[in-house]
Amino acid sequence: MANNDSENHDRGGVPHPAAVSFITTEHFTLQSARSATIAEATGRASMFLGAVSGGLVGLGLVATATGVGAAFSAFGLILLPTLAFVGLVTFDRSCSRESRTTTMRSGPRRCGYYFQYAPELVDYLLSVPPGQRLNIQRLRGGSWQPFVTVEGRASVVTAVVAGSAAGLLAALVSGQSLVAALIAGVFVAITVLVVLMRRQTPA
Repeated sequence: MANNDSENHDRGGVPHPAAVSFITTEHFTLQSARSATIAEATGRASMFLGAVSGGLVGLGLVATATGVGAAFSAFGLILLPTLAFVGLVTFDRSCSRESRTTTMRSGPRRCGYYFQYAPELVDYLLSVPPGQRLNIQRLRGGSWQPFVTVEGRASVVTAVVAGSAAGLLAALVSGQSLVAALIAGVFVAITVLVVLMRRQTPA
């Protein structure tokens, strides 16, 4: 009897209840893992933005108390690179492959199992072309989409902080030259942003 059930399953007949239970449980587990990864990335990004806000407030208090002098420069050169490093590790963790892996594992391959044994659902679940799904969800998509993600916001703030640190260092080295500070700051900020954006959206 078991052999007959196995043959029916292999030929595309009614699947075993145990197989249906297994694939459904795995799908639910992968979705839960993906949700946990997104929640962790959001929490880390919130802590990073809080650290940046607190650091900038502290930098402003130092400037008010001591003026823009040696103490301000020393504090800034310690604080800003530290915040940039925190931003890099936050981005790296937020841009981990865990969410992508769970999405790929719970995506078409798992859904294909359901479609194989319930083909009447295909027209309802796959009726929207892939290119129009973002529009239905009120998402723009395209080249602008990476900037509105958690990783994108973390990368922008990290690039600005890194550029500020480079600009402050260039101003000190060049004898308070505004032009040198702007050139160094903008160059470093753009470079960091481009690298992080390419890291977020691999080919």
